[in-house]
Amino acid sequence: MKREVKFSLVFRDMWQSAGKYVPRVDQLVKVAPAIIEMGCFARVETNGGGFEQVNLLFGENPNKAVREWTKPFHEAGIQTHMLDRALNGLRMSPVPADVRKLFYKVKKAQGTDITRTFCGLNDVRNIAPSITYAKEAGMISQCSLCITHSPIHTVEYYTNMALELIKLGADEICIKDMAGVLLPADAYELISKMKAAVKLPLELHTHCTGGVAEMTVMRAIEAGIDIVDTALSPLSGGTSQPCTEALEYVLQGTPYDPKLNLEYLKKACDKLTIVKDRFLANGGLNPKALTTNPNILKYQVPGGMLSNLMSQLKGQGAMDKYEEVLNEIPRVRKDLGYPPLVTPLSQMVGTQAVMNVISGER
Repeated sequence: MKREVKFSLVFRDMWQSAGKYVPRVDQLVKVAPAIIEMGCFARVETNGGGFEQVNLLFGENPNKAVREWTKPFHEAGIQTHMLDRALNGLRMSPVPADVRKLFYKVKKAQGTDITRTFCGLNDVRNIAPSITYAKEAGMISQCSLCITHSPIHTVEYYTNMALELIKLGADEICIKDMAGVLLPADAYELISKMKAAVKLPLELHTHCTGGVAEMTVMRAIEAGIDIVDTALSPLSGGTSQPCTEALEYVLQGTPYDPKLNLEYLKKACDKLTIVKDRFLANGGLNPKALTTNPNILKYQVPGGMLSNLMSQLKGQGAMDKYEEVLNEIPRVRKDLGYPPLVTPLSQMVGTQAVMNVISGER
Protein backbone atom coordinates (compact mmCIF):
# COMPACT_ATOMS: atom_id res chain seq x y z
CA MET A 1 0.00 0.00 0.00
CA LYS A 2 1.44 3.36 -1.01
CA ARG A 3 1.74 5.91 1.78
CA GLU A 4 3.70 8.98 2.83
CA VAL A 5 7.29 8.21 3.83
CA LYS A 6 8.82 9.98 6.82
CA PHE A 7 12.24 11.64 6.82
CA SER A 8 14.65 11.56 9.76
CA LEU A 9 17.36 14.22 9.78
CA VAL A 10 20.59 12.59 10.93
CA PHE A 11 22.29 15.77 12.03
CA ARG A 12 25.02 14.00 14.00
CA ASP A 13 25.98 11.65 11.20
CA MET A 14 26.03 14.14 8.35
CA TRP A 15 28.58 16.14 10.38
CA GLN A 16 30.53 13.09 11.47
CA SER A 17 30.78 11.65 7.97
CA ALA A 18 31.72 14.88 6.21
CA GLY A 19 33.56 16.87 8.85
CA LYS A 20 34.78 14.41 11.47
CA TYR A 21 33.05 15.74 14.58
CA VAL A 22 33.15 19.48 13.95
CA PRO A 23 29.95 21.27 15.10
CA ARG A 24 29.65 23.19 18.36
CA VAL A 25 26.34 23.25 20.15
CA ASP A 26 25.85 26.97 19.44
CA GLN A 27 26.06 26.21 15.70
CA LEU A 28 23.56 23.39 16.07
CA VAL A 29 21.03 25.41 18.05
CA LYS A 30 21.05 28.21 15.44
CA VAL A 31 19.84 25.78 12.79
CA ALA A 32 17.15 24.15 14.96
CA PRO A 33 14.32 26.69 14.35
CA ALA A 34 14.55 26.33 10.57
CA ILE A 35 14.61 22.53 10.84
CA ILE A 36 11.48 22.63 12.98
CA GLU A 37 9.63 24.92 10.56
CA MET A 38 10.21 22.48 7.70
CA GLY A 39 7.34 20.51 9.17
CA CYS A 40 8.36 17.10 7.85
CA PHE A 41 10.80 15.47 10.20
CA ALA A 42 9.30 12.87 12.51
CA ARG A 43 12.63 12.73 14.31
CA VAL A 44 16.10 14.31 14.40
CA GLU A 45 19.33 12.58 15.37
CA THR A 46 20.90 14.85 17.95
CA ASN A 47 23.67 12.99 19.73
CA GLY A 48 25.81 9.90 20.03
CA GLY A 49 29.47 9.07 20.49
CA GLY A 50 30.73 11.62 17.98
CA PHE A 51 28.58 14.37 19.43
CA GLU A 52 29.83 13.76 22.95
CA GLN A 53 33.43 13.77 21.73
CA VAL A 54 33.12 17.10 19.97
CA ASN A 55 31.55 18.66 23.06
CA LEU A 56 34.63 17.70 25.01
CA LEU A 57 36.92 18.82 22.17
CA PHE A 58 35.41 22.31 22.28
CA GLY A 59 35.43 22.43 26.07
CA GLU A 60 31.65 22.00 26.25
CA ASN A 61 29.77 19.99 28.87
CA PRO A 62 28.08 17.13 26.91
CA ASN A 63 25.20 16.96 29.40
CA LYS A 64 24.39 20.64 28.95
CA ALA A 65 24.92 20.53 25.18
CA VAL A 66 22.53 17.62 24.58
CA ARG A 67 19.83 19.30 26.70
CA GLU A 68 20.19 22.54 24.68
CA TRP A 69 20.06 20.70 21.36
CA THR A 70 17.05 18.49 22.16
CA LYS A 71 15.00 21.22 23.87
CA PRO A 72 13.66 23.04 20.77
CA PHE A 73 12.67 19.77 19.10
CA HIS A 74 10.78 18.56 22.14
CA GLU A 75 8.92 21.85 22.37
CA ALA A 76 7.88 21.33 18.73
CA GLY A 77 6.80 17.72 19.31
CA ILE A 78 9.68 16.22 17.29
CA GLN A 79 11.34 13.09 18.67
CA THR A 80 15.13 12.98 19.00
CA HIS A 81 17.30 9.93 18.60
CA MET A 82 20.86 8.95 19.26
CA LEU A 83 23.34 6.27 18.28
CA ASP A 84 24.91 3.87 20.76
CA ARG A 85 27.32 0.99 20.36
CA ALA A 86 25.73 -1.81 22.42
CA LEU A 87 28.35 -3.07 24.92
CA ASN A 88 30.48 0.01 24.19
CA GLY A 89 27.79 2.58 24.97
CA LEU A 90 29.11 5.85 23.53
CA ARG A 91 32.71 4.72 23.64
CA MET A 92 35.01 2.66 21.44
CA SER A 93 35.60 0.03 24.14
CA PRO A 94 33.26 -1.97 26.42
CA VAL A 95 31.53 -0.18 29.29
CA PRO A 96 30.37 -1.98 32.49
CA ALA A 97 26.69 -2.97 32.54
CA ASP A 98 25.77 -0.74 35.49
CA VAL A 99 27.25 2.29 33.71
CA ARG A 100 25.35 1.49 30.50
CA LYS A 101 22.11 1.09 32.44
CA LEU A 102 22.59 4.50 34.04
CA PHE A 103 23.61 5.97 30.70
CA TYR A 104 20.14 5.36 29.21
CA LYS A 105 18.44 7.02 32.16
CA VAL A 106 20.72 10.03 31.78
CA LYS A 107 20.06 10.27 28.04
CA LYS A 108 16.32 10.12 28.62
CA ALA A 109 16.59 12.89 31.21
CA GLN A 110 18.60 14.97 28.74
CA GLY A 111 15.80 14.71 26.19
CA THR A 112 16.68 11.72 23.98
CA ASP A 113 13.61 9.67 23.00
CA ILE A 114 14.97 6.90 20.76
CA THR A 115 18.18 4.94 21.02
CA ARG A 116 19.57 3.32 17.87
CA THR A 117 21.70 0.41 19.05
CA PHE A 118 24.09 -1.51 16.85
CA CYS A 119 26.81 -4.09 17.36
CA GLY A 120 29.87 -4.02 15.13
CA LEU A 121 29.65 -7.82 14.86
CA ASN A 122 25.86 -7.98 14.36
CA ASP A 123 25.83 -10.09 17.54
CA VAL A 124 22.31 -10.08 18.99
CA ARG A 125 23.70 -11.06 22.41
CA ASN A 126 25.56 -7.76 22.59
CA ILE A 127 22.44 -5.75 21.69
CA ALA A 128 20.06 -7.56 24.07
CA PRO A 129 21.05 -5.68 27.29
CA SER A 130 20.64 -2.31 25.54
CA ILE A 131 17.03 -3.15 24.62
CA THR A 132 16.22 -3.81 28.27
CA TYR A 133 18.05 -0.74 29.58
CA ALA A 134 16.51 1.59 26.99
CA LYS A 135 12.97 0.44 27.70
CA GLU A 136 13.47 0.58 31.45
CA ALA A 137 14.57 4.20 31.00
CA GLY A 138 11.40 4.98 29.03
CA MET A 139 13.11 5.18 25.64
CA ILE A 140 12.13 3.61 22.32
CA SER A 141 14.59 0.83 21.46
CA GLN A 142 15.54 0.81 17.79
CA CYS A 143 17.94 -1.99 16.85
CA SER A 144 20.23 -2.00 13.83
CA LEU A 145 21.18 -4.53 11.20
CA CYS A 146 24.65 -3.53 9.99
CA ILE A 147 24.63 -4.12 6.23
CA THR A 148 27.64 -5.66 4.57
CA HIS A 149 28.34 -8.07 1.71
CA SER A 150 29.97 -11.47 2.25
CA PRO A 151 29.13 -15.15 1.78
CA ILE A 152 27.47 -14.99 5.24
CA HIS A 153 25.38 -11.82 5.06
CA THR A 154 22.28 -12.81 3.07
CA VAL A 155 18.66 -11.58 3.07
CA GLU A 156 17.75 -14.57 5.24
CA TYR A 157 20.55 -13.71 7.67
CA TYR A 158 19.23 -10.17 8.18
CA THR A 159 15.57 -11.18 8.35
CA ASN A 160 16.34 -13.78 11.01
CA MET A 161 18.42 -11.25 12.95
CA ALA A 162 15.50 -8.78 12.92
CA LEU A 163 13.12 -11.45 14.20
CA GLU A 164 15.54 -12.32 17.02
CA LEU A 165 15.74 -8.66 18.04
CA ILE A 166 11.97 -8.31 18.01
CA LYS A 167 11.63 -11.34 20.31
CA LEU A 168 14.01 -9.56 22.69
CA GLY A 169 11.75 -6.49 22.75
CA ALA A 170 13.01 -4.18 20.00
CA ASP A 171 10.44 -1.49 19.13
CA GLU A 172 11.87 -0.63 15.70
CA ILE A 173 14.42 -1.98 13.22
CA CYS A 174 17.04 0.11 11.42
CA ILE A 175 18.68 -1.12 8.22
CA LYS A 176 22.08 0.48 8.80
CA ASP A 177 24.02 0.71 5.55
CA MET A 178 26.98 2.54 7.04
CA ALA A 179 29.20 2.21 3.96
CA GLY A 180 26.60 2.97 1.29
CA VAL A 181 26.97 -0.45 -0.32
CA LEU A 182 23.32 -1.56 -0.30
CA LEU A 183 22.37 -1.82 -3.97
CA PRO A 184 18.85 -0.83 -5.12
CA ALA A 185 17.71 -4.33 -6.12
CA ASP A 186 19.07 -5.81 -2.87
CA ALA A 187 17.31 -3.09 -0.85
CA TYR A 188 14.01 -3.85 -2.54
CA GLU A 189 14.34 -7.59 -1.89
CA LEU A 190 15.47 -7.17 1.73
CA ILE A 191 12.82 -4.60 2.70
CA SER A 192 10.01 -6.42 0.88
CA LYS A 193 10.78 -9.65 2.72
CA MET A 194 11.27 -7.87 6.03
CA LYS A 195 7.96 -5.99 5.71
CA ALA A 196 6.25 -9.34 5.18
CA ALA A 197 7.91 -10.80 8.29
CA VAL A 198 8.30 -7.75 10.53
CA LYS A 199 5.38 -5.58 11.63
CA LEU A 200 7.41 -2.90 13.38
CA PRO A 201 8.60 0.40 11.85
CA LEU A 202 11.57 0.01 9.50
CA GLU A 203 14.07 2.84 9.03
CA LEU A 204 16.77 3.01 6.34
CA HIS A 205 20.13 4.60 7.03
CA THR A 206 22.52 4.77 4.08
CA HIS A 207 25.40 6.85 2.72
CA CYS A 208 26.19 8.27 -0.72
CA THR A 209 29.81 7.10 -0.67
CA GLY A 210 29.37 4.54 -3.43
CA GLY A 211 27.09 6.70 -5.59
CA VAL A 212 23.94 4.54 -5.36
CA ALA A 213 22.21 5.84 -2.21
CA GLU A 214 19.44 7.86 -3.90
CA MET A 215 18.53 4.93 -6.14
CA THR A 216 18.58 2.63 -3.12
CA VAL A 217 16.31 4.99 -1.17
CA MET A 218 13.75 5.11 -3.97
CA ARG A 219 13.63 1.33 -4.22
CA ALA A 220 13.36 1.11 -0.44
CA ILE A 221 10.38 3.49 -0.51
CA GLU A 222 8.70 1.38 -3.18
CA ALA A 223 9.31 -1.72 -1.03
CA GLY A 224 7.57 -0.14 1.97
CA ILE A 225 10.27 1.49 4.13
CA ASP A 226 8.67 3.70 6.80
CA ILE A 227 11.46 6.22 7.55
CA VAL A 228 14.51 7.36 5.56
CA ASP A 229 17.56 9.12 7.02
CA THR A 230 18.61 12.23 5.11
CA ALA A 231 21.08 15.13 5.33
CA LEU A 232 20.73 18.81 4.43
CA SER A 233 22.34 19.68 1.10
CA PRO A 234 25.50 21.51 2.32
CA LEU A 235 26.62 18.35 4.09
CA SER A 236 24.91 15.70 1.95
CA GLY A 237 26.36 13.42 -0.70
CA GLY A 238 29.90 12.07 -0.72
CA THR A 239 30.49 10.17 2.51
CA SER A 240 27.29 11.60 4.01
CA GLN A 241 23.57 10.85 3.50
CA PRO A 242 21.23 11.51 0.53
CA CYS A 243 20.13 15.12 0.08
CA THR A 244 16.85 16.02 1.80
CA GLU A 245 15.81 18.63 -0.75
CA ALA A 246 16.51 16.42 -3.77
CA LEU A 247 14.41 13.60 -2.34
CA GLU A 248 11.57 16.04 -1.64
CA TYR A 249 11.58 17.25 -5.24
CA VAL A 250 11.55 13.67 -6.50
CA LEU A 251 8.66 12.67 -4.22
CA GLN A 252 6.51 15.77 -4.82
CA GLY A 253 3.16 14.85 -6.30
CA THR A 254 3.53 11.18 -5.36
CA PRO A 255 1.74 9.26 -2.58
CA TYR A 256 5.07 9.17 -0.71
CA ASP A 257 5.56 12.96 -0.48
CA PRO A 258 6.60 14.01 3.08
CA LYS A 259 5.63 17.60 2.19
CA LEU A 260 8.63 19.63 3.31
CA ASN A 261 8.47 23.38 3.68
CA LEU A 262 11.17 24.22 1.14
CA GLU A 263 11.36 27.88 2.21
CA TYR A 264 12.55 26.96 5.70
CA LEU A 265 14.65 24.15 4.31
CA LYS A 266 16.61 26.74 2.33
CA LYS A 267 17.08 28.87 5.47
CA ALA A 268 18.59 25.94 7.36
CA CYS A 269 20.87 25.13 4.43
CA ASP A 270 22.02 28.76 4.15
CA LYS A 271 23.11 28.68 7.81
CA LEU A 272 24.93 25.40 7.32
CA THR A 273 26.66 26.64 4.17
CA ILE A 274 28.33 29.43 6.16
CA VAL A 275 29.71 26.93 8.66
CA LYS A 276 30.72 24.48 5.93
CA ASP A 277 32.64 27.15 3.98
CA ARG A 278 34.48 28.13 7.17
CA PHE A 279 35.59 24.55 7.78
CA LEU A 280 36.65 24.09 4.16
CA ALA A 281 38.77 27.23 4.43
CA ASN A 282 40.52 26.19 7.65
CA GLY A 283 41.06 22.57 6.61
CA GLY A 284 38.56 21.07 9.05
CA LEU A 285 36.59 19.55 6.19
CA ASN A 286 38.42 17.41 3.64
CA PRO A 287 37.04 17.97 0.10
CA LYS A 288 37.57 14.25 -0.59
CA ALA A 289 34.77 13.52 1.90
CA LEU A 290 32.34 15.42 -0.32
CA THR A 291 32.96 13.31 -3.42
CA THR A 292 31.62 9.94 -4.58
CA ASN A 293 33.85 6.90 -4.99
CA PRO A 294 32.15 3.91 -6.70
CA ASN A 295 35.10 1.75 -5.71
CA ILE A 296 33.60 1.80 -2.21
CA LEU A 297 31.09 -0.74 -3.49
CA LYS A 298 34.10 -3.06 -3.57
CA TYR A 299 35.89 -1.82 -0.42
CA GLN A 300 32.69 -1.37 1.71
CA VAL A 301 34.22 1.50 3.71
CA PRO A 302 31.81 3.72 5.75
CA GLY A 303 31.89 7.51 5.53
CA GLY A 304 33.14 8.01 9.08
CA MET A 305 35.88 5.48 8.44
CA LEU A 306 36.97 7.27 5.26
CA SER A 307 37.28 10.63 7.02
CA ASN A 308 39.27 8.89 9.78
CA LEU A 309 41.59 7.29 7.21
CA MET A 310 42.18 10.65 5.57
CA SER A 311 43.04 12.16 8.95
CA GLN A 312 45.50 9.36 9.73
CA LEU A 313 47.19 9.54 6.33
CA LYS A 314 47.37 13.34 6.42
CA GLY A 315 49.01 13.16 9.86
CA GLN A 316 51.60 10.75 8.47
CA GLY A 317 52.18 12.84 5.34
CA ALA A 318 50.97 9.88 3.31
CA MET A 319 47.83 11.01 1.48
CA ASP A 320 49.40 9.62 -1.71
CA LYS A 321 48.82 6.15 -0.18
CA TYR A 322 45.03 6.64 -0.02
CA GLU A 323 44.10 4.28 -2.87
CA GLU A 324 46.64 1.72 -1.70
CA VAL A 325 45.03 1.69 1.77
CA LEU A 326 41.57 1.25 0.24
CA ASN A 327 42.85 -1.80 -1.67
CA GLU A 328 44.30 -3.24 1.54
CA ILE A 329 41.04 -2.96 3.54
CA PRO A 330 39.20 -5.92 1.89
CA ARG A 331 42.21 -8.14 2.56
CA VAL A 332 42.32 -7.19 6.24
CA ARG A 333 38.55 -7.67 6.52
CA LYS A 334 38.74 -11.16 5.02
CA ASP A 335 41.55 -12.05 7.45
CA LEU A 336 39.23 -11.10 10.33
CA GLY A 337 36.25 -13.14 9.11
CA TYR A 338 34.22 -10.49 7.20
CA PRO A 339 33.13 -8.21 10.07
CA PRO A 340 30.76 -5.36 9.07
CA LEU A 341 32.85 -2.21 8.75
CA VAL A 342 31.14 -0.16 11.43
CA THR A 343 32.46 1.41 14.65
CA PRO A 344 34.64 0.14 16.25
CA LEU A 345 35.51 -2.61 13.73
CA SER A 346 35.84 -0.07 10.90
CA GLN A 347 38.48 1.89 12.82
CA MET A 348 40.32 -1.32 13.72
CA VAL A 349 40.36 -2.62 10.16
CA GLY A 350 41.19 0.81 8.73
CA THR A 351 44.05 1.44 11.14
CA GLN A 352 45.49 -2.00 10.44
CA ALA A 353 45.31 -1.32 6.69
CA VAL A 354 47.09 2.04 7.15
CA MET A 355 49.81 0.37 9.25
CA ASN A 356 50.25 -2.40 6.67
CA VAL A 357 50.68 0.06 3.81
CA ILE A 358 52.93 2.54 5.62
CA SER A 359 55.13 -0.20 7.13
CA GLY A 360 55.25 -2.14 3.86
CA GLU A 361 54.37 -5.44 5.47
CA ARG A 362 51.20 -7.30 6.47
